[in-house]
Amino acid sequence: MKTAVVILNWNTKGFLEKFLPGLISSVSELPDTEVIVADNASTDGSLELMKEMFPEIRTIVFDRNYGFTGGYNKAFESVDSEYFVLINSDIEVPAGWLKPLADWMDSHPECGACAPKLHSWQERDKFEYAGAAGGYLDRFGYPLCRGRVMGRLETDHGQYDKPKDVFWATGACLMVRSSVYKALGGLDERFFAHMEEIDLCWRMQLQGWRVTVVPDSVVYHVGGGTLPATSPFKLFLNYRNNLLMLANNLASTYALDAFREGYGLTAAARKGRKQAERFILFRKMLDLMSASVYLMTLKTDCFKAVLKAHKEFRKLEHRHSESEICDFLQEHGKRSVVKGRYGRWIVLQSLLRGDGIFENIESEVL
Repeated sequence: MKTAVVILNWNTKGFLEKFLPGLISSVSELPDTEVIVADNASTDGSLELMKEMFPEIRTIVFDRNYGFTGGYNKAFESVDSEYFVLINSDIEVPAGWLKPLADWMDSHPECGACAPKLHSWQERDKFEYAGAAGGYLDRFGYPLCRGRVMGRLETDHGQYDKPKDVFWATGACLMVRSSVYKALGGLDERFFAHMEEIDLCWRMQLQGWRVTVVPDSVVYHVGGGTLPATSPFKLFLNYRNNLLMLANNLASTYALDAFREGYGLTAAARKGRKQAERFILFRKMLDLMSASVYLMTLKTDCFKAVLKAHKEFRKLEHRHSESEICDFLQEHGKRSVVKGRYGRWIVLQSLLRGDGIFENIESEVL
């Protein structure tokens, strides 16, 4: 099989009923392509629906909810294909959405992952929050998107209609080269859900792979299908996972920068590790400032979520040793390039520029 399109489902029976027929129809004309549903122990009748309405679709059933990360990792263990496609159950796909992605991967063997533009299902000419036209990372580790900054969403009028290498692409709909996915160990299961695709794309870049948005493909995302934006649990995941992502990748990225500046392997590794430690300490301080705002505005659940995120991060954090970073530089230092870093603090820029925030971002990204 060339391409496996895999929905990871957890209690989204309504979305399966609504959007799965269109997905099946959209890939039916592509050779060697299969749609698979992996289920994270749903209790809403999703499995009964699959048996009744979609008996021809392969369904992988798990004994419990392994989250987005563990669920996809387990699903892909039993799938043999050249390309994996991660796709949310709350996405509507038009005819012809998959071919541009597969064609891009076929013609660009250096690309580890690619994604379509993500539009809002409710306002179809607007970008959608979860990924828009591909993502960047600002100087303090906050994600942003081409077409989405903080809560602002752009209307798509063709401004991002050329293929573009980005820092990260959305896990709501993401095609990955299976060999790369497996070599990297898949998604980091400590994350459970949220920001795991940013971490994966960052690790891909550090290994020398490109991550690209292919705008000839567009899909439509409902959003918030599993966890609402106001969920303290979602807030907890975002704060904890942002720190985990930085701990996973920042020391190697800074060391790579130093190595490119002419530092030797050991000196670059030491510099990268120290820079990363200082950076993460600073990010923790920013997090605690935001937690204090939650407390002052009587959002005590949100305040507790941030504190819990930091506590969990301390338990789960893995710090790379200098020898590990040296080994990375020796193997990948000459060909790895981490693209898509935005040199400013996006929170401040959004406050200062307002609706004009999108005008200069592309020119300010490294």
